[in-house]
Amino acid sequence: MVWYYILSYASLIIIVPGVIFAFVAQLLVHSAYKKYSKVEARSGWTADDMSRMFMERYDCNGVVVEPIKGDLTDNYNPSTDVISLSETVYGKSTIAALGVAAHECGHARQQHEGSFMMALRKVLVPATNIGSNLAVPLVVFGLLLELWIGGTTSNAGTYFWVAGVVLYSMSTLFALVTLPVEIGASQRAMKMLDEQNVLEKDERRGARKVLSAAALTYVAALLVSLLYLLRFLIIIAGTRRKKR
Repeated sequence: MVWYYILSYASLIIIVPGVIFAFVAQLLVHSAYKKYSKVEARSGWTADDMSRMFMERYDCNGVVVEPIKGDLTDNYNPSTDVISLSETVYGKSTIAALGVAAHECGHARQQHEGSFMMALRKVLVPATNIGSNLAVPLVVFGLLLELWIGGTTSNAGTYFWVAGVVLYSMSTLFALVTLPVEIGASQRAMKMLDEQNVLEKDERRGARKVLSAAALTYVAALLVSLLYLLRFLIIIAGTRRKKR
């Protein structure tokens, strides 16, 4: 059992690069958003009016645009077909607000265009929610059970940690699928901002910086998830080798 704890703490160093990258990505997001949330777009469009206009012109019928409390809580719900814009975006005409709102409109377009990756992500949500809650306890319980009970009934512990790894792998798969979905939404956002003349060329550079910084957070999420999965596998391999 001592060996498990030694491996558990020693392997923490594996996830350090991912955590640092995620921290830097968050700093870049807040920096870019803060900068361009102070710059008003010359077109005068507000984020909510622009979103409704986009949905109409790109044949995304039935999409509702509504406010939601919080800061950077903007999202599109494919189940309800609702774009929710946060307090710092809804009704605002800053470059940051328009960029964020356009990104959510990009998700709505993905849904209405029948994007395969968008549909796959939706399917993975239930398994991901279960995995995020049960994966770690199952892996830990399975390894400890193997160490406590030993050779004759070791398969009992194996079932638990294998189930934990599979569930956590679903979370990693979700992060992998999410990345192209988010990049695709941002690409659609920039195209819409250009085609509908919502932002001028120099303003679109600011919106692109905001969306590019946001995309880095999804890269970071995937990296951290992969590193945690690697950490689990190292702990499992080391613990089982020591047991033998």
